[in-house]
Amino acid sequence: MRTTPLYIATRYLLAKKGSTAVTFITWLAALAMMVAVTAMFIIISVFSGLEDLNRDLIANLHADITLKSKEGKTLPAIDNAAKILASNTEIAHFSKVIEERVYINFRENGDIATLRGVDSAYVFVNPIDKNIFYGSYPSFKYSNEVLIENKLDNRLAIPVGESSEFASLMMPKPGTGIISKEEDIFNKREIFVSGVFPGNDQLDNTIISPIELTRELLDLPKKSAYQIVIKLKNPENTNAVKADLQEKLGSKYEVKTKAEENAAFWKMINTEKLFIYLIFSLVIFITTFNLAGAIIILQLDKKEQAKSLISLGMNLNSLRNIYFYTGLLIVIFGIVSGLLLGTAISYFQISTGFFKAGAGTELAFPVRIRVVNYLIVATTAAVFGFLVSWFFSKINKSYFTVK
Repeated sequence: MRTTPLYIATRYLLAKKGSTAVTFITWLAALAMMVAVTAMFIIISVFSGLEDLNRDLIANLHADITLKSKEGKTLPAIDNAAKILASNTEIAHFSKVIEERVYINFRENGDIATLRGVDSAYVFVNPIDKNIFYGSYPSFKYSNEVLIENKLDNRLAIPVGESSEFASLMMPKPGTGIISKEEDIFNKREIFVSGVFPGNDQLDNTIISPIELTRELLDLPKKSAYQIVIKLKNPENTNAVKADLQEKLGSKYEVKTKAEENAAFWKMINTEKLFIYLIFSLVIFITTFNLAGAIIILQLDKKEQAKSLISLGMNLNSLRNIYFYTGLLIVIFGIVSGLLLGTAISYFQISTGFFKAGAGTELAFPVRIRVVNYLIVATTAAVFGFLVSWFFSKINKSYFTVK
């Protein structure tokens, strides 16, 4: 008797209904659930792909560990800090960096840019030299040889690799007093652009130069730096190395991991992902109203059969379970078929890149299929489907009563 409601529910779902309208509404509810599950799975898989894409894009923008000063921009006791870093066996490479805003001018064109001064060890921490569009990475033989971001170079139209063409960098001078000429306001240096690299959200309008150039423009002493970026031999030991460095360097130093440097960025990504999940959860919830309609219409259509089953000894609870199981079967069909269809479309996109991220671009929407995506979608649809099936199998009690 325990399996009788499930058997009857299966027959109600698969067998021909008494009315074509009932059949249509029942399968409409199943197809609506399938489409909603498919859409949610694809969107969440796209966001998983975007997460991986963003992680790859910013992987080299921030080092495993970054050292900054808590008391101003310039790092204190930098020679001592360098000795501590050199003695740590977990550290593969480290590089001194100075980053500041600067005005760049070429002929009649000018723009505000970010000047990132680095030493020759920087490419071991951030292998930016491997992503150069054209030209070459600065040789560090000359302090005015720079690498420039592609869009900034396009706007200013600075020739690359031509020693006869120079742009100018201008940095405001600190201090007070009467201004009588331009030299009193700015430190100015001419630069030679040796190469161009692709930018992104965190590297737009960036110029990479030898650290000596930034020291000259800022009137900073030799060996000074704003931060030290560190590459570890094993990034899995980041937290342990951070704790050790913080203890040895003292309270004047701020030690941050890559995750902490990108905390705001990942918070934004996770917030967007949460809102997308909530929106599609609402879509699935609205879709379950089709399921509610199907259960109610099925109750009306099977009213006479319900009376017969009660006459044969079936109790009210078992009768209600018939409609409850029918709703669950519709939900299970929608989840399974939706996940299968979503997986097929996702694999199609992964293998062909058919859907592009925008007009005029060759970048395909990134898709990443993860086990957790199946669990999230299936659980969301199952919870809503279970609640709606349970609730609407309890109503219309009068239809189950033999008069």
